[in-house]
Amino acid sequence: MNQEHSIHQRTIGVNFDKTGTATVTVWAPQAEEVAIACNGKKLELQKQELGYWQLQTTEITPGTKYKFVLNGQAELPDPASLSQPEGVHGPSQAIDISSFTWTDQQWKNLPLHEYILYELHTGTFTPEGTFAAIEQKLDYLKELGVNAIEIMPVAQFPGNRNWGYDGVYPFAVQDSYGGADGLQHLVNACHQKGIAVVLDVVYNHMGPEGNYLGAYGPYFTNKYNTPWGNAINFDDAWCDGVRSYFIENALMWFRDFHVDALRLDAVHAIKDFSPTHILREIKQQVDQLMIETGRKHYLIVELDLNDTRFINPLEEQGYGMDAQWIDEFHHALRVTASGEKTGYYSDFIDIEHLAKSYQDAYVYDGQYSPHRNKKFGIKAEKNEGHQFVVFSQNHDQVGNRMLGERTSQLVSFEMQKLLAGAVLASPYLPMLFMGEEWAEPHPFLYFVSHTDPELAKAVRKGRKEEFAAFHAQGEAPDPVAEETFLQSKLQWQLLNTEPHKTLWRYYKELIQLRKQTPALRTLKRKQVKAEADSQQQTLLLLRWHENNQVVCLLNFSKEVQTITVPGDEERWHKAFDSADPKWKGLKAAPAILETNTTVSVQPESILIYTNNDNHL
Repeated sequence: MNQEHSIHQRTIGVNFDKTGTATVTVWAPQAEEVAIACNGKKLELQKQELGYWQLQTTEITPGTKYKFVLNGQAELPDPASLSQPEGVHGPSQAIDISSFTWTDQQWKNLPLHEYILYELHTGTFTPEGTFAAIEQKLDYLKELGVNAIEIMPVAQFPGNRNWGYDGVYPFAVQDSYGGADGLQHLVNACHQKGIAVVLDVVYNHMGPEGNYLGAYGPYFTNKYNTPWGNAINFDDAWCDGVRSYFIENALMWFRDFHVDALRLDAVHAIKDFSPTHILREIKQQVDQLMIETGRKHYLIVELDLNDTRFINPLEEQGYGMDAQWIDEFHHALRVTASGEKTGYYSDFIDIEHLAKSYQDAYVYDGQYSPHRNKKFGIKAEKNEGHQFVVFSQNHDQVGNRMLGERTSQLVSFEMQKLLAGAVLASPYLPMLFMGEEWAEPHPFLYFVSHTDPELAKAVRKGRKEEFAAFHAQGEAPDPVAEETFLQSKLQWQLLNTEPHKTLWRYYKELIQLRKQTPALRTLKRKQVKAEADSQQQTLLLLRWHENNQVVCLLNFSKEVQTITVPGDEERWHKAFDSADPKWKGLKAAPAILETNTTVSVQPESILIYTNNDNHL
């Protein structure tokens, strides 16, 4: 098994060559014999080196359903299955993913610093809950100004309702969403519209139901404890086959699905003390793929370690990830906006920490963290703004609340506008969560559809226990009930009513301003200055690029506050005002300001002034 070979095509599972011959490959290093059961027959595989088994045959064609038989025992689905049409316990189905006709040859991935991300969940984004239905909304997203959609995980999970982090077939696209062909069709359509596609993948754990990996070999190790049980085996005995499995997965999304970027879930939960960390090896292989294809791909990680080793380049002994989610910006922003101080928010002292995050990315970069009872983080001095993804809400921050309330249900309309401004004026990559742009009132709840009754019961019980302390708010919604899922769907009809329509126009104009203003769209962190006034609950954010300067005045308090506008400019021209009556605000600020004059900033609002060199 030559890893170089896998750059060009998949080398595990069932794959077809140009003549239609199927090569069947499975990693089962401790098996005595392996066969494939299909079409009422059993075909024996031959043992290869390093624990692989292989067979070439013309008896399997696209559409054939099959299972593997290990040591003559029970029949099991393929760990590298591309399709599970009868669910996680059913047979795998052979498909030819190379047969899709792509028409995106003209597409070039956008530079990462231009990404304006929009996170969505396929099942709840539309009434239909399919890839085809997302396609129908691409013109809407384009008009909004979004240029990159981030799709929550699509790897096959039990039943039809799941956030996606319980997937058990990393190579199989969820059949109820539209399967592999549906995803390829969506990516192709996005590229026609100039929209990049980011896919969320999970390499830190597997879901519990339908997870047959352990029957094939040592995919897991008891060397480390994780919240999900035994860790995925990235550095213990027999780990080479496991590492190869996940590297092949990353390459497949880029090569065979033309995905532009992967968002790797919770990489701090990946346990790997190998000389070459698995993330670093994935990056090396992706670099190789990009040389071969000439296409550009990015690796974005969810990380809560404030450790730049993950996002530093390979040549500096980093893992080479292109960007990371930065929860600390979110936490500081939320504490400033709502005063919420429970759980992990307890580490954040409102607006001063928000100013620090604008300036330094990480809030904790070496100081003592009371929540963790230790010093935490290191400084991110060399990492540019495009290496950090920021947001005022996302699937986790909404869905991990007991009642799944979106920001629209927790803060005022004025504060929602301020939060949008705070994110889109930041020197980082902004990300919206589906529906926030029109203040969707429906919650985004935690939901599953386990087919195993015992597991469903355990999930229900676990959710109740997790929120036992919050009993004053009532019962946690039942994650297994279909109603919980249906309640989480977006209500598109609200776009035609107020105040939703106004907020949508507000987001659209704000995104446009970011794209057109050099000081806002250029993500140089040395060209940023943030100052907080904790007494007033105001923040002054200065950003500049060449001749263009922008000053953003943010007032998080419930009173009018006066702020002195600094700078060596003779005058400032108003570029944006969230308190303008056209946005249902209280009162518009002056159109022109002299330098070093004070301006009244309305409660819960953002004012943006520029020196008018903003159309260079």
